Amino acid sequence: MLQTLANTLPHFRNTNSGQFFLMAGPCVIEGEDMALRIAEQVRQITDRLQIPYIFKGSYRKANRSRLDSYTGIGDEKALRILEKVGREIGVPTVTDIHESEEAAMAAEFVDVLQIPAFLCRQTDLLIAAAKTGKVVNVKKGQFLSGESMQFAVDKVRQSGNENVILTDRGNSFGYSDLVVDFRNLPVMREFGVPVVMDVTHSLQQPNQSSGVTGGKPALIETIAKAAIAVGADGLFIETHPTPASAKSDGANMLSLDRLEALLVKLTRVREAVR
Repeated sequence: MLQTLANTLPHFRNTNSGQFFLMAGPCVIEGEDMALRIAEQVRQITDRLQIPYIFKGSYRKANRSRLDSYTGIGDEKALRILEKVGREIGVPTVTDIHESEEAAMAAEFVDVLQIPAFLCRQTDLLIAAAKTGKVVNVKKGQFLSGESMQFAVDKVRQSGNENVILTDRGNSFGYSDLVVDFRNLPVMREFGVPVVMDVTHSLQQPNQSSGVTGGKPALIETIAKAAIAVGADGLFIETHPTPASAKSDGANMLSLDRLEALLVKLTRVREAVR
């Protein structure tokens, strides 16, 4: 396992000789066995393809449409599972935080703190994450341009932390759809940070009348290929053995049994464009 991801962050910056990296895992931690199984399978795939891998899992889902939506198995329990994944599978881990006081707590268990898109302008949250010394992955707000994310990077850096990643997840398009403007990736890359395309969240269809987010998973390959073609340093893909039974965001997840074939294609795209 990487001792500290912060010490190796330049490795996650796409170069002429490098490979893109992958953040992947379930939307939310549903249990220990499933988290370990997903992490182990993805680790085996990425090892074969020589793709640097970070396991992704939310310890709690705070941004839900309905009061009865699934939020998690409990903060400490889920965080300890993330810690165990990192220790036993030997990969860095990333989870999202929602309020300033969560930063120090989550930082005890994971390598990367992720700032949700809706919260990317929350100054206190960004400062708290930065002060942990962990890598901070800031998702671009659905309501922002790539250019405006310079200010999020500045907040983290000016708080004493140079380890920043920016992730695009599309822009709001009408009331219940998102569209990806691939210009945002090279624009954000000019800030001197690795940039990631959140493939699966960019295919969400939020604010459905049922209160359950929809999605267009058939376009996962399209978005991923385009992101690699324009120079994304990494991809963010939520994956699950059975998306239809996932506790959260199943409508836009990639089935785990389809991940390797997709990554093989993406490594070929990466090789072609470099």
